[in-house]
Amino acid sequence: MFVVAGALSLLVVFGARLLERLPLSNSVVYLATGVLLGASGLVSLGPVRDATVVEHLAEVAVIVSLFTVGLKWRNPLRSAGEWPAPVRLATVGMALTIGAVALVGHSLLGLPLGATVLLGAVLAPTDPVLASEVQVRDPTDRDAVRHALSGEAGLNDGLAFPFVMLGLGLLGLHPSGEAGFANLWAGGSFGPLGWLGWDLAWSVAVGLMAGGLVGNLVGHAVVSLHRRGRDVVGLNEFLVLGCVALSYGVAELAYAYGFLSVFAAGWALRRVELGAAGHSPEPPRMPEEATGNKDAERENAAQAPGLAAERLMASLLGFNDQLERILEAAVVVVVGALLAAGYWTVEVLWLAPILFLVVRPLAVAACLAGAETSRGEKALVGWFGIRGVGSVYYLAYAFGHGFAGEAAQQLAALVLSLVAISIVAHGISVTPLMKRYEGRRAV
Repeated sequence: MFVVAGALSLLVVFGARLLERLPLSNSVVYLATGVLLGASGLVSLGPVRDATVVEHLAEVAVIVSLFTVGLKWRNPLRSAGEWPAPVRLATVGMALTIGAVALVGHSLLGLPLGATVLLGAVLAPTDPVLASEVQVRDPTDRDAVRHALSGEAGLNDGLAFPFVMLGLGLLGLHPSGEAGFANLWAGGSFGPLGWLGWDLAWSVAVGLMAGGLVGNLVGHAVVSLHRRGRDVVGLNEFLVLGCVALSYGVAELAYAYGFLSVFAAGWALRRVELGAAGHSPEPPRMPEEATGNKDAERENAAQAPGLAAERLMASLLGFNDQLERILEAAVVVVVGALLAAGYWTVEVLWLAPILFLVVRPLAVAACLAGAETSRGEKALVGWFGIRGVGSVYYLAYAFGHGFAGEAAQQLAALVLSLVAISIVAHGISVTPLMKRYEGRRAV
């Protein structure tokens, strides 16, 4: 396993140039590696048996990626032209997808109602981890397609949670006891008012507010230190991990959605940095120019907290990107190993075209009707509804809360097969399609 891990890591490094020229992504290589490891017996996993391991691995990968998306998302709340498309995709588009998948699952797959709702909720969110090549590349990127896909992935991984809870509730498996800080559920029972009040309204709103509060407080604390001449750039790893863990944990303790909280924390942290940069005086020189002179560096940082904050944000993004790549490799290798263990179904050969070529494009067209996006941009957004690590997390979460039996095995095969097809189909098409799109924009 050490040999395999070392070889795969070096392959990513030395094969980067080759992958840039070929219509392939790193995720396709990871998936193939996982299949080989599973087929050889070096890795033996089961989505139900090892649900806790798979759940926590995917959970960490998603929250790190969501924090990265939040850091890159610089839009203020009052920015009327940049929020509508992502919000429509993450709400109306996701709800339409859940309904369509549930209908297909009930009518064509013969699944019970609770399982069909759960299937729709698991497959509805687009992925913030595997979609890095179609997301905003840096905080100044204003491309309409990348903007829409990034905002959608940042929001809908958390907004799918209420529907996962609904599916579990219809199956009699709602985890109402996890609201440990108060007796939120009368007698521990699940009901429509409880779902609307707590799983939907409370958990979404409090998740966003908790993350925004943590990111705002951490951001102002960092700026305050810079004003006093104390540079924390060298501790960026601890800042990332602390902000991610704190925002996620606070939301979970309040029976809210940690995924939304982490995204909001990254966004709020970035907004504080932009506020500092927008009100900072012009410095006599950048801190880097005072090489070897700590006193001068502290003086410059105190005079220009905005510049110091910008330097910190660049450092945070660099660390996040590296951590995200490592976690992406681990999760996709696990998906490949699970496929090799027999969690593959031929039903996906007709279900995948329905999801990717019918349901997703129609949902995008419906929720972006009237938006200021061209037909080509809508087509790209409709195609790049990548399913991946978020779906793996929700599947493992359901198994960890008692979902078992024949329906669970069927869902595992369907979801893992669709994730694999998405990794391959979108991984092969992303480079040529985005190059063609960017080439047309440049003309």
